[in-house]
Order: sequence, then C-alpha cells, then structure tokens
Amino acid sequence: MRVTDLLEASQAELRALLRSGYAIDPASLDDTEYRGISLGIPGVVEKLTWKTFKKVFHRDRKRGVLRGWNVRMEQRGLDGPWLPKTKKRQPVTFGHFEVVAASNVPEGCDRGLLIDYARGGNRRLDPVSRLRDPIVALKEGSADRLLGWSYLQVGRKQVGTPSFFWLERDAPLSHHVEPPVG
Repeated sequence: MRVTDLLEASQAELRALLRSGYAIDPASLDDTEYRGISLGIPGVVEKLTWKTFKKVFHRDRKRGVLRGWNVRMEQRGLDGPWLPKTKKRQPVTFGHFEVVAASNVPEGCDRGLLIDYARGGNRRLDPVSRLRDPIVALKEGSADRLLGWSYLQVGRKQVGTPSFFWLERDAPLSHHVEPPVG
C-alpha cells in the first residue's frame, strides 16, 4: 500500500484501515525518522496548517522511554523536496510525545501503539498536550508504513478529529532534541 492509495480515502475507509492494522514492535521505531502526510483533513484547514511533516522517534535510554517530536517541513508538495523549516540552522520541532501501549483508547484503536503528547514534555498550556495518536502498521511484522489518527483527550472524554496520517520510514535519527520542558 502506498500513500497515493489513501489520499482520496474516506473517513470510513481510513478508520477501517486503522482498526484492521497490525501491532508495532516499539523497538522497530528506535532512532528513526518518518515522512508524514496528513490525510482526511479538510482542504481549508490543511492550507492553514500542513500536508507534510516528519515524525521522529528516539529511544531515550536516560529516561527509559521511546519518545519523539514532529518536524515542520517546507510545504513543497508530495513530490517536492522534503526540507525542514529551520531556525538558527536547527529544524523547527513541535508536538513532543512518548510512545506507549495503546490502552484506554477509543474502540478499535488498541491494535498498535499510542503517541501520547501529554507525556512529551510540552509546555503546560500547550493544546497539543490533549492530543493522542493511535498508530498501526499496515503490513504485519513491518514498521515501514504506518497509519495514525488523532483524537483529543478532554478529561475522561475522547473527542475524535478528522485527522489521519500516513508515516513512511525515511532515515535514521539525524538530530536530537530535548523536550521543551525538562
């Protein structure tokens, strides 16, 4: 399966793929970077945010966790060059997270792992802290292509969003970033 197969998929089709996805061995994500493409977001919202991004996973042995962050990319289309936005020659990062077992998630989202932004060290009032992303492998035993979905955790309530995303393994970890709050 390729991302082009999913670009026009309906919310129902993406949800079905997520629910039928496969478990991911967390160790397979250690120190890797994935190209990310947003799926299912209304065009007007996408124009205000982004279509492409990177999601970076890092095995933090000091803290004993798998954590990561997102990298803002220059928006040059799906076939254009994947260049990170930079500030002072460093990639612009946001949305730090920890990767944990998928538990206490919406129905059908417990097959893979959970990207938990509440545990990522984001600033206290950063709205991204309410985001959770269940992710699954699209091929059993392979972490090369992943599918994820974002929902908001508001107290005990889980509020779905239209935001799905595709992740494709790109490269080994190229830069190390500490969470915003130590």
